[in-house]
Amino acid sequence: MIKKFIENAGWPRVIIGLFLLGLFIAAPFVGVRVDTSLSDTLVRFGMNAVMVLAMIPMVQSGCGLNFGLPLGIIAGLLGATLSIELNEKILVWCAQYVDAAAWGAPLSFASAIVMALPIAAVLGFFYGKLLNRVKGDEMMIATYVGFSSVAFMCIAWLLLPYHNPTMIWGYAGAGLRTTISVDGYWFHVLSDFLAFTPFGLDHLYVPTGMILFFAIMAFLVWVFMRSKTGTAMTAVGSNPEFARASGVNVDRMRVISVMLSTMLGAVGILVYEQSFGFIQLYMGPFYMALPAVASILLGGASVNKASILNVAVGTFLFQGILTMTPSVINSVLQTDMSEVIRLIVSNGMILYALTRKVRVKR
Repeated sequence: MIKKFIENAGWPRVIIGLFLLGLFIAAPFVGVRVDTSLSDTLVRFGMNAVMVLAMIPMVQSGCGLNFGLPLGIIAGLLGATLSIELNEKILVWCAQYVDAAAWGAPLSFASAIVMALPIAAVLGFFYGKLLNRVKGDEMMIATYVGFSSVAFMCIAWLLLPYHNPTMIWGYAGAGLRTTISVDGYWFHVLSDFLAFTPFGLDHLYVPTGMILFFAIMAFLVWVFMRSKTGTAMTAVGSNPEFARASGVNVDRMRVISVMLSTMLGAVGILVYEQSFGFIQLYMGPFYMALPAVASILLGGASVNKASILNVAVGTFLFQGILTMTPSVINSVLQTDMSEVIRLIVSNGMILYALTRKVRVKR
């Protein structure tokens, strides 16, 4: 049984999992609270899991790993800032139907998603059209799209006509701040939903709302990938020539997968922001694709096959090691090198994951 488990999981994931388990075991011996560390890992998992989930459609359709995820993140940021800009008008309109005072935060969060999705769909459509023109070089072009879109938005954030005083630079009277607080709008709207501390452990916080939200999104993706369109999308990624001979519009399926991935990325950054507490603009989205790509690869995905299990396992491993390693090593060395260690560990895992992006038969 153990041998079969190792064969299915693969030695790299077994070793990484054992390393993470070893960190949790060693933690109490060096003065690190296990409950606090596990809580941090669960929170990080909930914050990042939907963005990792956004990798699945493009991988399954043969478009490869979505290094252009910042495009979806930008759509989410636009939805978030528009939600804050129009927050009062939205709540006044909603007050006709529900108690806006009680439902203010969920309504604001929902409005951010509603505004972000059409923007993500449009951006994803043109992004997909571009990738159809460069078949074989999708990941290279996706990386360029991700980086260039962030650079373009650095200009746009200064020029867009926002007026909410909590978002714009006070001394200039125009242009958005680098970071914008969501406190008072939808801070922890998911994180605190049904959150609890099990077994009477005050330091163990389970962000039930974020985990449930990820579970719902994962279920929707699972259902979609088993629909007629999702099956055709998988067929395109597995064997495009056979799919074309079977009457499947290959280019259309690829565009749909890119649109879906971009929309999931937009929702994912909103989940991240409600937990983090701030909207990070300008260069904030620049490197956010790399941890998502590394997570799904660490979970066992390849460049042409990915599953929800790969997302869940990879995100937990990546965020767990990123949380535990600095804490344990800091306690051992009796010095504060947490940020340096975090950079070394995260970049090391990203490098390891990217060097293992092999293709598999489906």
